[in-house]
Amino acid sequence: MFFNLPTLLTWARIVAIPLVVGIFYLDLSEPTRNLIATVLFVVVALTDWADGYLARKLNMTSAFGAFLDPVADKFLVCASLLVLVHLNRLHALVALVIIGREIAISSLREWMAQIGASRSVAVHMLGKLKTTVQMVSIPFLLYHGVLFGVIDTHLWGTLLIYLSAVLTVWSMVYYLQKAIPEIRAKAR
Repeated sequence: MFFNLPTLLTWARIVAIPLVVGIFYLDLSEPTRNLIATVLFVVVALTDWADGYLARKLNMTSAFGAFLDPVADKFLVCASLLVLVHLNRLHALVALVIIGREIAISSLREWMAQIGASRSVAVHMLGKLKTTVQMVSIPFLLYHGVLFGVIDTHLWGTLLIYLSAVLTVWSMVYYLQKAIPEIRAKAR
């Protein structure tokens, strides 16, 4: 279904992306911009969990929703990474590794679907772990301050985004290893 509650939450995630980015162009103090962007990112990221939960609970799963959900996640992550690079809170190479993997694996999945082997590159727990670490690291980097007087969010966000980059490469290797036998079989 194109417009059911879970799909509308996914669309809301996409529509909110310019808001997360745009906050950094408002005439507000840096701590205020950081706080607003962080809260908005967390709320938007939680809709990813909510739309999946509701789709299953209300039996409203659809092929379109299954397509749109990971696209929304990738848009949100990529836009946030680019903002963080622009703000000098993230090294461009780390962003390039993460964004490059997303493009490569999305392309691989599309190709594998075309040759009838999409099951071999289905979402794996390693990919879910990578996404979770990204979704925790990004708000820390957006906040860019000391939380509750003790948590250096820049330090923790940096450590987690580097862990995310390692998981990104690891999961890409995993998916490629799963795809290679299918690719070889189709090449014969």
